[in-house]
Formats: sequence, C-alpha cells, structure tokens
Amino acid sequence: MKVMVIGGGGREHAIIKKIKENPEVTALYALPGNGGIAKDATCVDIGAKDIEGVVAFAKENAIDFAVVAPDDPLVLGMVDALNEAGIPCFGPDKKAAILEGSKVFSKDLMKKYGIPTAAYEVFDDMEKALAYLETAPIPTVIKADGLALGKGVIIAETKEQAQDAVRSMMADKVFGASGDHIVIEEFMTGPEVSVLSFTDGKVIVPMISAMDHKRAKDGDKGLNTGGMGTIAPNPFYTEAVAQECMEKIFVPTMEAMKAEGRTFKGCIFFGLMITPNGPKVIEYNCRFGDPETQVVLPLLESDLLTIMQAVAEERLAEVEVKFSDKAACCVIMASAGYPESYEKGFEITLPTDDSLIFVAGAKEADGKLLTNGGRVLGVTEIADTLPEAVAKAYESVKTVKFDNAFYRNDIGKKALAAEV
Repeated sequence: MKVMVIGGGGREHAIIKKIKENPEVTALYALPGNGGIAKDATCVDIGAKDIEGVVAFAKENAIDFAVVAPDDPLVLGMVDALNEAGIPCFGPDKKAAILEGSKVFSKDLMKKYGIPTAAYEVFDDMEKALAYLETAPIPTVIKADGLALGKGVIIAETKEQAQDAVRSMMADKVFGASGDHIVIEEFMTGPEVSVLSFTDGKVIVPMISAMDHKRAKDGDKGLNTGGMGTIAPNPFYTEAVAQECMEKIFVPTMEAMKAEGRTFKGCIFFGLMITPNGPKVIEYNCRFGDPETQVVLPLLESDLLTIMQAVAEERLAEVEVKFSDKAACCVIMASAGYPESYEKGFEITLPTDDSLIFVAGAKEADGKLLTNGGRVLGVTEIADTLPEAVAKAYESVKTVKFDNAFYRNDIGKKALAAEV
C-alpha cells in the first residue's frame, strides 16, 4: 500500500511511526513533513493547505490511502477533494470538520442536543460584547469562533483582561477572520481530560485518556501554547467518569452530527473538564491532538492503519482497538521564547534510539537536523506506572541536545499527585 500523511508536526510524526508498523505499507509520504519525519517517510514539499497540489500528488503517485491530520486542511475540505479524486481518506469531510472550525457551531450543537458544556453567549458586535462583560461573572473565557492555532482561547482573570481580549480579537483581528464572531462563556473548574476517539459515524471508540499541559512555564504559568507535554492515562478519568462521558457526551455528539446531516468519520478530540457537576465539554477538535497523540498512539497495540481504513469504510465495529495498560509521558522540548519570538537554526543531536522522539519544528540542511519552530520535538517514554514513565521521559530529555532548548520540569506532576 502507498500511504500519505498530510501535515508536518509531532502529531504527524507519531502517526507515521505507527503506520510504518503495518507490513503492507510499501511507500509512506509526508506532505510536507519535516527534517525529523524524513527518517520515517518520504517528505514532499507540498503545503498542508495546498488542496490542488495534494490531490495532484495523490493521483500521480497512485496513493491508496490518505490521512489528513491538521485542522486547517480538514476545515478547508481536503478530504472532500481527495474522495472526489477516488482517494480513500481518514478524516472528516468539510461539513463535519465545522465541529472544530466554528466554536459557535459546536456550542449551539451542544445546547440543541443537551450535551453538557459551559454556559455561553455569542457576539458578532464588539460593543455588545463589551457591554455584556460589565455584568458577566469573572473569571470568564473568551474564544475566537474560528481556527487560531490552538491559541484562540483566553481565560480572563479580570474584567479588564476580558475587555482587552474582546478588543484584540474583534478590533485588532489578532486571529484574523476567526475573531469576527466570539464566544464568551462561563469559567469552569476541575481537572482537564483529553479523550481522542475513533468514529465512523455509526460507533465511537474512545482511545486512552490523556492530560495536556498548555501553559509555557512550570506551575501552569506563562502564556498558552500548543501544548508543552502530556501523560496517559489521565488518573482523573475514572471508570465512572468514562461511562458518564460515553452516555452523555461521546455517543450524543456522534448522533447529533449525524442528525445534522454532518456524519463525522475520523477522530473526534474531546477536551473535557471534570467539574463538580460532572464532565463537561470544553471544546471539540476534528483531529488527533498535538501532543496528546505522542502518548496515546505509542500505547495503541492494534494496527493504526487497519483502524483508519475501517473508519473510512464505516466498519469500525468489526476491528479491535486495543491499548496497553502501561503509562506514557511526553515532554515537549521547545525553543526559548516560544510561544512568542524565538531563534531558529540550532543543530539538534538525538540519541541512537529515537524511536519515541517525535519531531515537530525541525529541518534538514547539509545532513544536519536544525531547529525550525517553537515546539521542536517531543520525548516520549513508556513504563508500567506513570511515575516511572515521567522519570524515564526526563532522563531521555537529557540525551537530546540543541542550543536555546527549554521545557517544563513538571509534566505529570498534577497527575502524580492525583494518583497518590
């Protein structure tokens, strides 16, 4: 089989390493990939949003199966274009990808179908939004409607912060057209849980739970990032919580999308909060999370490509989806200054065994691997227990070298405290 994966980050590297395990794969391409992915797949310099270029490549190279991993091409309709060209795909079509593409759509969907989430109001007029904030409870959460690289959510601790957030989105257009509409919602409290799930629109199969660490600095301080590390499984996601999520959130979401004529086939990412009133949805994503994928897929014992094909063919119920009972920890190594400004071009030295190192922001030049982004790579380790996995991950971090590297020292700390 010839397989191509669209995207070029750590998530895509994790997907590619897992797909490589299938013995039927004879050629594996990454579009565009990166310098680290180049060890595991043939990188092709076609952008992840270049729908015409991707489709042309797939046809010219007789691709048998495509995985569209990032949110942008999914929301733009890349799966639709590939399917029209006769290329089977893993990922939702444009109509279903709106689940992530519009916060307003997803919040209205949850309200309509009784799926538990934070109370909210939608605004397309800045003055009305600012007027609402005069009496809104603080802290509050301000969300840009559209895609914003995982950074379009601001938790405002004061009324002034909330007003600044509204102005930056709606007047200053820091997220472009994504800020034309905004959602202002209640601030929820409780531990966060990430649950990725396979669905073919008929059944939904949750993967092992994970916990992301969004803030740049130790102690959940600093700016929001794309994610500084993850652990799996998440100890706050108990059997009872999992059952409640399945009954009140996962299956109802799948059924709601089907009822709206937007059958979802692919991976739904549920960002959940375990509130005092039970689990509620913080957000949906229409694809694998990054860096959750870097701990979830290494624990997958079943064949990923087989599952993805079953999803595309609407026969997910027929295949086994089995996860290890071990634990995993991923520590993201980033460039100092991320998520704001940072330098690039520093040489990266990796250990001999880099099987669980997932490269995100790196390029190849003159046979060397150089830093080329904010989040440079993720170092994952697996062990029988979570404390062992965390300790192993931090030991492995010491074996990776590049100038200007920084990482959080407390990935898994909350989870370890919860396990005691």
